[in-house]
Amino acid sequence: MSVKDRDPLTGHQTTGHEWNGITELNTRVPRIVWFFIIVTHLFALLMWILLPTWPLVTTYTKGLLGFDQRDVVKQDIVLANLARADWADRIATLPTADILQDPELKARVTGTAHQIFGDNCAGCHGTDAAGGPGFPSLIDTAWLWGGDTDTIMETLRVGINATHPDTRYAQMLAFGRDGILPRDDIRRVIDYVQSLSGTDAPADRIAAGAEIFANNCAACHGENGHGNTDLGAPNLTDAFWIYGGDDKAMYETIWNGRQGWMPTWEDRLSLTERKILAVYLQHLGQEAL
Repeated sequence: MSVKDRDPLTGHQTTGHEWNGITELNTRVPRIVWFFIIVTHLFALLMWILLPTWPLVTTYTKGLLGFDQRDVVKQDIVLANLARADWADRIATLPTADILQDPELKARVTGTAHQIFGDNCAGCHGTDAAGGPGFPSLIDTAWLWGGDTDTIMETLRVGINATHPDTRYAQMLAFGRDGILPRDDIRRVIDYVQSLSGTDAPADRIAAGAEIFANNCAACHGENGHGNTDLGAPNLTDAFWIYGGDDKAMYETIWNGRQGWMPTWEDRLSLTERKILAVYLQHLGQEAL
């Protein structure tokens, strides 16, 4: 720190700060800077008056222009719906097979559905619709409630264990936690269920597990473990597992039970959008085969 002085070249007073022989001058702020500060503040004040700005207790100031971004979005949606009305109406009325055989409509569906799926479904089922732990794949043949267009659209409409009055309900009992089956019986039924999809296990344990399965599991999953789409009970004889088919995952499933959840999309997606999604998923399924 040095004593304030005047610079001999410019005549400006110094600030008293010096770094490595470089002295800081106490120069005035240029007038052009003051000009821009004043203009920007006046502009901000003008925008406070013209546009929605200040939050109030239950509302906000509307502004003299009455501008609302939500109105702009609504208008954009109206225009977008008008632009696609010609082909969207055809999708709403044509059978799925006809749509998939029409190259133009199929291209429209895949292009539009990709965005709808990404905005609404990919968060759980993945961008490729292949699902993940706890979330079913939508591109295989293992549909809990059925994979035809009408069934998919109904599932989208009402959801699963959702708030919709017509929602689909599916819940697996907590056989261990609620004291329905002891640990050894759970391990035996795991051996039996794994044997249905080709996993080896001791014959005596499979036989014991089969009896336990018949008394506790067959009512939902069927006598042969092929599942029941009326109840949303999965097929236990294939290689598709939502929560995993290893010993640890199956023990957790049987001990604590499972209750999947999917929201209802009736209020968020239109009937045509739900059909676009249903057709799109069938298209992805065909590509995955």
